[in-house]
Amino acid sequence: MTKRELPEKWKKEVNAIKAIQVAFDLDEKVQYVIRREALEMDVNPSERMRQILGLTTHRVPQRPRLSISLKPEDFATLANRYNVDPTDKRSIKQQASIEIQKYAEGKSFNENE
Repeated sequence: MTKRELPEKWKKEVNAIKAIQVAFDLDEKVQYVIRREALEMDVNPSERMRQILGLTTHRVPQRPRLSISLKPEDFATLANRYNVDPTDKRSIKQQASIEIQKYAEGKSFNENE
C-alpha cells in the first residue's frame, strides 16, 4: 500500500486531529469567572483556560462562533416561524442568525444596565 501525501490545506489540521478534548466539571462560580474573563479579554473560554494553565494560546480565536444543537422539531419550529421549508437548514440557520443579531443589537454592553 502506498503512503499518500496529505493535501497542503489538511496538513495544519494534523495536530488538531491528535488533540483530545478534556471537559472539566467546575463549580458554577468558577465557570462564570472564566467565561467573564474570556469575554473581557476577547478570547473564548478554552483559550482563557489554556492561559490560566500556562499553555500556548492563539492570539485570535480559532473559531469565533456560537453554537447550539437543534433537534428535528427545533428545525420544524424555526421553519414555521420563518416561513421556509423545514428541510432547508441553510435558510433556517441564516434566518436564526439574523434574529439573534437583531436581539443583540438591542442590548447594552454596560454591565451596570
